[in-house]
Amino acid sequence: MTGYRTKQECVALRGADSLQIRSLLDRNQYADPAGEAAAAGFSSATWPLFGLMWPSGLQLAALMAARPLKAGERILEVGCGLAVASLVCHRRGADVTASDGHPLVPDFLMHNLMLNDLPPLPYRHGDWSFDYGIGVHDKHPVVRGRFDLIMGSDVLYERDEPGCLAAFIQRHAMPEAEVLIVDPDRGNRSRFSQCMFDQGFVLHETTLCTPALDGTPYKGRLMHFTRPRSD
Repeated sequence: MTGYRTKQECVALRGADSLQIRSLLDRNQYADPAGEAAAAGFSSATWPLFGLMWPSGLQLAALMAARPLKAGERILEVGCGLAVASLVCHRRGADVTASDGHPLVPDFLMHNLMLNDLPPLPYRHGDWSFDYGIGVHDKHPVVRGRFDLIMGSDVLYERDEPGCLAAFIQRHAMPEAEVLIVDPDRGNRSRFSQCMFDQGFVLHETTLCTPALDGTPYKGRLMHFTRPRSD
């Protein structure tokens, strides 16, 4: 008795084998009996967003399916939701960690790993708005260390005047790092880009207009940030 309804579907991916994914039935689902989500800042309107299949997430998964693997590279997905891109990387053998702030994400991730006969995938609590320092989250280890590649999809849907996401990336990016953000032309990306520039990142943008395999149209862009080594 979860208080919310789910569905399971075969998700076709461009450039990769399909995945069996358990997701929320629709965006009308909501259940937070212990108040965990509310305490983490999720309202009833934003509560279901983690558990829906978003077009930008499929675009990021397709990009990661085609991206050459690099030996020793550590990858972090921020705001992973259903973590489809992380699942694609994991299935390819990459060293990837999924992170999110929603309390139900690890449960859905574990279920989807089992559906696809995949071994455990590292999950870490990643709340951009708070620097945990040496502290810990109540139930899950928080994101630690630095990564060579940080990726995310449709993570700029809210105004972020303090630049929390860029600061989070700064804390967890290697000095010479790469950041991939797939964005469906949200209005908040200019502020985010400026914050990333202040962190020493250079932006290269690519228009994305390839439809999903089911024919669903897509219009957005790949924000590719690189930070060269400082000698």
